[in-house]
Amino acid sequence: MLNASIRKHLPGFTVDINLSFDNGILVLFGPSGSGKSTILNCLAGLQKPSAGRILLNNRVFFCKHQGINVPARQRRIGYVFQDYALFPHLTVKDNVLFGLAPGPDRCKKRRGHRMSVRETLEMLKIMPLQDRYPAQLSGGEKQRVALARALMMEPDLLLLDEPLSATDAQIRRELQIELKKMQRTWEIPFILVTHSHKEMDALADEVVFLKDGQAVDTSDWTLPAGETTDRWAWGSSSALRGEDSLVGGTAHMVRNTASMANALVK
Repeated sequence: MLNASIRKHLPGFTVDINLSFDNGILVLFGPSGSGKSTILNCLAGLQKPSAGRILLNNRVFFCKHQGINVPARQRRIGYVFQDYALFPHLTVKDNVLFGLAPGPDRCKKRRGHRMSVRETLEMLKIMPLQDRYPAQLSGGEKQRVALARALMMEPDLLLLDEPLSATDAQIRRELQIELKKMQRTWEIPFILVTHSHKEMDALADEVVFLKDGQAVDTSDWTLPAGETTDRWAWGSSSALRGEDSLVGGTAHMVRNTASMANALVK
């Protein structure tokens, strides 16, 4: 369970957001410069909020009042960066394994419901690339390697900053289905940043619409082509059950995707 109240002063505006999210894929949707990546960086411990509190599974990662700020490396949070952040001197396989403790079981499953490095490479269709270096990869291939590295950490929370933006349409659709399957198998929260309506519609269990660092009503947005307002509901995961609620004191709109999610994972 993630509970976060984040306030971060930036040039020109202030990010001020409350998040309460248990499971599924939460999409942060908004234009460039709306604070989406800043929220991810604060959750990961790469930026320090100006104020607020961040808890994951009842563990306090940040609290301004208590003076707590757990380092990023101790948070068990996977992060797929928009610019990949791959190590140029390491092969694909070594990039994926980076951060795992050395030893004979390094490439094997560490928990029954997680994947081995081979399964991860095969799922993301980069097994044939395992001995190549980042300079030999396309943008889409680099993005898949970054995703594989984040997954191998066995995170308790996975952050994805536009993880599929450099992939072609066919690969993007396949990876969207695989992301859904992975989340349903692992049952950990995924938080994904996008400004693509199609990606939001394909992946989101819940959506926070952002503008200038704050959650806004979707009346400020143009809905995707073919959508109607009766397919949206107020609230958090309770909205998927037809209930009305406010999450963490912040009103936002949630995509009712329960039936679509079931179809994608079958």
